[in-house]
Order: sequence, then structure tokens, then C-alpha cells
Amino acid sequence: MTTAEQLAQSGPTPATYADLEAVHPHMVAELIDGALVTHPRPAPKHAAAASYLGGEILDAFGRGRSGPGGWIIVAEPEIHLGRQVVVPDIAGWRRERLPSLPATAYFDTAPDWICEVLSPSTERYDRGIKRRIYARAGVGHMWILDPRAEFLETFILADGRWLVGPTFDNETEVSAEPFDAISFPLTILWPLDAASANLDDTQNAQ
Repeated sequence: MTTAEQLAQSGPTPATYADLEAVHPHMVAELIDGALVTHPRPAPKHAAAASYLGGEILDAFGRGRSGPGGWIIVAEPEIHLGRQVVVPDIAGWRRERLPSLPATAYFDTAPDWICEVLSPSTERYDRGIKRRIYARAGVGHMWILDPRAEFLETFILADGRWLVGPTFDNETEVSAEPFDAISFPLTILWPLDAASANLDDTQNAQ
């Protein structure tokens, strides 16, 4: 058997961290099951929703201003879970599990909570293999936020499997583990929706 035939039978060469580092900084890059997965930076509504949700959680649980504190909350961290390299939209660690920030450009401690904000280019991974990766790593809580449907799903890990937790829409106040010490309306994540509604009301009144 020739070397070429041996290489063909062995399948594609797994992507490496060097491949990830070579990706243009305008793209988000991950290593999932040996494959380099890239997708563009999120659309404005996606980015705004992630920022507003992260700010709400950070104020209460990171800074401890409007809640109990006790967490490290990070936007778009690079997390190494064994051979998997993932970049959730937001992640949180209890301070007792992450007493100091790593000196590396990435985290290698699995978070206690992650939130993935869905977009057309990421939904298949977020709901599929990444959810399985987080379960295998022992991440206790996962939220999935859909800015297009304006809907939030929550999941709790039990015996290595995800259990469906409460779900929220614009009519229900968000209060879910592990951040159920606070509550907030989901509508604050879509600030321009409210601004547009107010503008329409003003125009209709004229």
C-alpha cells in the first residue's frame, strides 16, 4: 500500500490549535471533534441581546450590585475542554471554582453556566454537538437565547443529561437557575424593539 493510500484510508487530518490561531480575527473559531468550525461575528440584534443579558447577570452576580455576587462572568471566552475548544456567547464560573483568572488566553476550567445566543450559522452546533460537549464537561446549567424568536430556554444537567428547565418569552419574567435570586423581563434584551414601539405610539398620537 502506498503512502497516499494509507493517508486516504486514515481520513482527514484533525485540525490543530495552530489552524484556529490562523483564522481571521473577524471570525469566531472553534475546534469541535477535530474539525475547525468558523462562523462570522454575530448580527447586531444577536450581539445586543448577548450584551444586555451579560450586563444583567454581571451586575447582580459578578459585581454583586443588584444581587448576591459570587461569580465570574465573561463574554465570548475561549474554553478548552480536553481536545474541544469552544467559544460560548457568555459563560460564568462560581468564584470558589475559579478563584483567579488564568494567565493564558483561554480557560481550561469548565464553567458552571453558559449561554449560547442562536444565529442561523451557529444554531445546529449550539443545539447539537456543543450541548453534548458541555454535558460531558459537567457544565451545570445552559441557557439558549433566540433573539429572532425572542425566546429563552434553560437546561439543568442531571446525571450527565440535560433536563429542560423553565422557558421564557416576552410575556414572562425571567427567573431561572443558577441566577434565580433575581428576575428581569426578557424585553430588556431587545432595547430597540421598545424604542420602535414608543416611536410608533408617538406617531399615532400625532
